[in-house]
Amino acid sequence: MRSGDEALGSRPPMPYDDYHNLRFERCQHGVLLITIDRPEKLNATDERLHSELAGVWREVARDPDAEAVVVTGAGRAFSAGGDLEMVERMSGDYRRVAAMAGEAAELVLSMIDCQVPIISAINGTAVGAGLAVALMADISVIGESVRLTDGHLRLGVGAGDHAVLLWPLLCGMAKAKYYLLTADFIDGPEAERIGLVSRCVPDGRVLDEALEIAERIAAGPRQAARWTKRTLNHWLRIAVPAFDASVAYEMLSFMGQDVREGASALRERREPRFGD
Repeated sequence: MRSGDEALGSRPPMPYDDYHNLRFERCQHGVLLITIDRPEKLNATDERLHSELAGVWREVARDPDAEAVVVTGAGRAFSAGGDLEMVERMSGDYRRVAAMAGEAAELVLSMIDCQVPIISAINGTAVGAGLAVALMADISVIGESVRLTDGHLRLGVGAGDHAVLLWPLLCGMAKAKYYLLTADFIDGPEAERIGLVSRCVPDGRVLDEALEIAERIAAGPRQAARWTKRTLNHWLRIAVPAFDASVAYEMLSFMGQDVREGASALRERREPRFGD
């Protein structure tokens, strides 16, 4: 019998006790709900949360009770990008940048390799590393009023994380170049229209819809679903060299001056003056 059919009290403890900014909940039929839980900062990624988002998918892949995963954000945002204090600490610091480069690669590649189907419930603003989690999910559900942006160029940093790998495949090269070079925000209906997300639903339905999809997949043939995910993700593996280059250039950007100006402009809510 599957773990989803067992009484909650009879299950062994979850292997996620050391996570600080991720909250875990067992749902019906073997669905694991992961909530990015830093709502006072709109779930922005600091060093600890970034590390947890990078490492958790290896844990999920080893979780014998996880038939499908739903990931969402606590409060009003999915994840509002990189914490500006973290960005400022990284700027010009080779060791911090090198460590972040490894985690950025791990986050994306471990989501590709994770055998468990992942569904994102994009309940609020999604930017940066949080957006990488939202869109690297196998199926993505977004609210109608939700806005997302890759946002790297707003910060003065080359597009990295996931975007160079994923966006051309999801929405085509023309749209990928437009949205990555302008860093324009995209709302839920437009994200669905161009193929960047799987489903757009009313805001109040996002998590319920994601859980329903996860339960349908979890109740189906487990191994067939995992093999289907694995083979589809070979399309992403083909683009890994481009992804590696994008991460390298993203991190190289943190050694320059534009990122300092980008962070200051975001903090002060003004237009940046790059290259002065």
